[in-house]
Amino acid sequence: MTACPTGIAHTYMAAEKLAQTARSLGHEIKVETQGSIGAENVLSDNDVRDADGVIIAADKDVDRSRFVGKKVLAVGVAEGIRHPEQLIERVQSAPLYGGEPGDGAGGGAAAASGGGGTGGGKERSVAYKALMNGVSYMIPFVVVGGLLIAISLAVGGHPTPEGLKIAPGSFWEDVNNIGTIGFQLMVPILSGYIAYAIGDRPALVPGMIGGWIATHGELYGMKDASAGFIGGIVTGFLAGYLVVWIKKVKVPRFAQPIMPIIVIPIAATTALGLFFVYVLGKPISWVFTHLTGWLSGMTGTSAIVLGAILGLMIAFDMGGPVNKTAFLFGSGLIASGNQTVMGMCAAAIPVMPLGQGLATLIRRHLYSEQERETGMAALFMGLFGISEGAIPFAAARPAQVIPANMLGGAVAGALAGMAGVADAVPHGGPIVAVLGAVDGVPMFFVAVAIGAVVTALATVALVDVAERRKSGARAGTGGGAGGGAEVMAGADAVVTVGGASSVVAETGEASSVVAEAGEAEPVVTEPVFAGPVVAESVIAGVGAGAGAEAAVGGASRTAVAVAPVTGATAAPGQGSDGEAVDNDVSGGGQGADGDSDSDSDSDSDSADSAPSVEVLSGHLTEQTVKTQLDADGKEAAIREMAELAAGTGKVADVDELVRVALAREAQGTTGLGEEIAIPHAKTDAVTAPVVGFARSADGIDWGSLDGTLAKLVFMISVPEAAAGDEHLRILALLSRKLMDADFRARLQGAEDKAAILRVLGEIR
Repeated sequence: MTACPTGIAHTYMAAEKLAQTARSLGHEIKVETQGSIGAENVLSDNDVRDADGVIIAADKDVDRSRFVGKKVLAVGVAEGIRHPEQLIERVQSAPLYGGEPGDGAGGGAAAASGGGGTGGGKERSVAYKALMNGVSYMIPFVVVGGLLIAISLAVGGHPTPEGLKIAPGSFWEDVNNIGTIGFQLMVPILSGYIAYAIGDRPALVPGMIGGWIATHGELYGMKDASAGFIGGIVTGFLAGYLVVWIKKVKVPRFAQPIMPIIVIPIAATTALGLFFVYVLGKPISWVFTHLTGWLSGMTGTSAIVLGAILGLMIAFDMGGPVNKTAFLFGSGLIASGNQTVMGMCAAAIPVMPLGQGLATLIRRHLYSEQERETGMAALFMGLFGISEGAIPFAAARPAQVIPANMLGGAVAGALAGMAGVADAVPHGGPIVAVLGAVDGVPMFFVAVAIGAVVTALATVALVDVAERRKSGARAGTGGGAGGGAEVMAGADAVVTVGGASSVVAETGEASSVVAEAGEAEPVVTEPVFAGPVVAESVIAGVGAGAGAEAAVGGASRTAVAVAPVTGATAAPGQGSDGEAVDNDVSGGGQGADGDSDSDSDSDSDSADSAPSVEVLSGHLTEQTVKTQLDADGKEAAIREMAELAAGTGKVADVDELVRVALAREAQGTTGLGEEIAIPHAKTDAVTAPVVGFARSADGIDWGSLDGTLAKLVFMISVPEAAAGDEHLRILALLSRKLMDADFRARLQGAEDKAAILRVLGEIR
């Protein structure tokens, strides 16, 4: 059970709120955390059996099979923070989940519709989660297959009239064959796991076989082309929803056990395969044939217009029928002596992977860590004319990436056509120019470079606009998770109330957890908070992504699940290196030198009068605390906090730190509600992690979802190298502790820096 890329703070805030509320209502509560490192505090069969209800908040599919027969309520993670008492009350009347055998695992469409009520919070659509599920499984095949092919072509390839070829029987041919297998499996994997996310295990086989059919055009009358990755997306959704529909068919009880393992996979695979071959395949073949004829009629038109059209087609579906039509049209004219058409295609072919890889470098905060790594691989594949390197980006954000690809491809093709670039082999990318197959090399590289830059800039602009719209929509509804990567709903809360009154709550976190400077950060290696939350006989619970389901009933047992941080976070009380955090500040904490500070009563606005107390492994000290902010606006407050951090000597460029922090805010507010804001930035403008804290008497409008003005402001600044662990640990610790109303009140009421540091020393 994992979650989509989201913020970490809301995961712990929702868990803490649910735990506090459940305890106040007299329920026992258990929290199971789930992230990329696996499950912590897993709910046992006994926990689930005795529970009366389940609340799940997930931005990605979760295995709900163990909750069959339980009351399940689905809401957004923001609801867990803002209305925990209502959730625990509503889950008691939620519908039972999964009344039929074979239903419930996977949590796709069946789970969404067949069990569990819907809460008031926004949950990612089934289609979105299914697409992201398929893309996440496809990426390794793209990277491995593409890089192996690129390496084999670079080392063992040579240009021939048939394209770049590797000597038969050579070592590099074997490497190329292995890479080719990876590419052949790419679309079936995409299709299969889209289907799996919707229809669970019975949909996996029809989805994968459907994806294979989509990429083998010879099965439906296309000898040299296929439906490509777009066809794979179509077969994935068709297979998933077909299986969901078949599951609803009532069958005799004796046949129920064989439905998910025999009947449904066979029926769905056969129906989908024949539908694609006889229904979808014919129109695709027709498009391919008529596009070829249309292009043939354009050979006498302007080279610039023809190049732009070919570039648009090459960039549209990257291996699909439109792409192959343009490619085969260009390669077919080589034999007749017209090599300029292939030159236009060759310039457009690498633009998509190069442009998407460049985009991940230009605006890193718009992409998750996995996407940035895929971007680096795409850059490498682009150099060798492997356009499929851009497919993961196009599959994940088709509305933004495909138009940007087409724009860049058109520019590259038009420039190549205008300059009369010629290519003597049916292949594209810088590799063919390096190997001597291109005539007009300088303009060829100019066309490729400009096309890639256009694609990159168009992509980041479109993605940025889309993210802003999403953030605005979430803020407008108030029921979703929040804006941006930090505030986005990322936790699923599964709460089960059972026994005498037992509740189980699950809050989940994704593989890409927190956005630093606007970007989602993945994979944390240790959970910040894994232990049970106990009050009387409270059992701690489970968690997973954005959205939530809960079921309650009975009397007094509550279990809550919270997702762990995915990333290298440290356990409570520990720094990222495993050493104890200086948390023993309350009641006379210690400074960096270990001396007690309990005898210091003076106002520590003066560095000389304040004790040298360190909090959060020394990242937050008296130098980075300000009792009252002078600023009355968000931008001014961030600058004031940056200048405060600069007093430590750890900030090399205040202006750059402010710029990155404001760029993060543009992606979604870091105002978490409850009068709290945690702006943060990941940038090499700081040389070491530093955390600042300041208060605002009147409050600052931070765009918080609950409408409150921020009066407690923490600013986290980390260098690029440290961002993978420290910021996750700090955010997790802060977000959980700040849900304690008494802690916030004491922080607000602390008289001076020394008192503030003593209160902050309670963060563990």
